[in-house]
Amino acid sequence: MRALPESMLDYIDDRVAAGSFGNTGEYIGDRVRRDQQEQAKKRLRDIIEAGRASGRGRRRIKADETALPVIARGKID
Repeated sequence: MRALPESMLDYIDDRVAAGSFGNTGEYIGDRVRRDQQEQAKKRLRDIIEAGRASGRGRRRIKADETALPVIARGKID
């Protein structure tokens, strides 16, 4: 892990001292979780946009009933 600049460490220490977080690890963990959530939202927006850009949909067929859950679980491309 790379060291953070002193100005960032001071900021984190101030946030912890203000009582917003119990310690530095809690602050970093909170920020990582928030970033993960934002990235998940971005991926979802990208998927929705790709779906919209792909054109008109088609009716589902019986084969979709089996294939779609497998695709959703990431088992096949």
